[in-house]
Amino acid sequence: MGGLFYYGFDSLYLYLVVPAIIIALWSQIKVKTTFSKYSAYRTDISGADAARKVLEASGVYGVKIERVSGNLTDHYDPKTNVIRLSDSVYSSYNVSAVGVAAHEAGHAVQYANGYMPIKLRSVILPVCNLGSQLSMPLLIIGLIFNLYFLVKLGVIFFCGALIFQLATLPVEFNASKRAISTIRENNILIVENDVKYVRRVLSAAAMTYVAAILVSLTQLIRLIAITNRRK
Repeated sequence: MGGLFYYGFDSLYLYLVVPAIIIALWSQIKVKTTFSKYSAYRTDISGADAARKVLEASGVYGVKIERVSGNLTDHYDPKTNVIRLSDSVYSSYNVSAVGVAAHEAGHAVQYANGYMPIKLRSVILPVCNLGSQLSMPLLIIGLIFNLYFLVKLGVIFFCGALIFQLATLPVEFNASKRAISTIRENNILIVENDVKYVRRVLSAAAMTYVAAILVSLTQLIRLIAITNRRK
């Protein structure tokens, strides 16, 4: 177990992974504070209505919009073709709610229009999910019993999870771009500054995905270093 402890808490973890984790935590705090800040800016349209207008302006129909419990639990479910908006978004009349709802509507538009990156993400999702679930158990067993091939396999599976995160990034950025463009071009928000504030809300949310990739990347570098040492 001494060897496992050494490999688990080496200098790479302290100087590489920990700073990335701190950045990720900061990005989570940033998105919450930004959402809270621009929730104070009132609008004439609710989050749910904003999502409907984005869909209609994009020529997408038949997508249901439902309320879901929680805070910032908003998402689009392509299997049921439903946009689910959280309590703080669905019936809220503020800039943050409009921005988040429009972003989720952007995902529905992506699926309706056959946006290639989101198709690719859907294809690799099952494989990447499996890799994410198996990577750490394989790594731990391999390190404990000094089985190099299991460690190497765990690193390969971990790469699958990172690939999914990388594939997610353009999808999220594009959904925000669609949302902002549709809001501006169709005057969904009348006050011009409100569109700028929506951009800030969505940019803060996007940074959480970038930070998550940074954490995974630093962990991968450390795992490769551990694998080379074991070898």
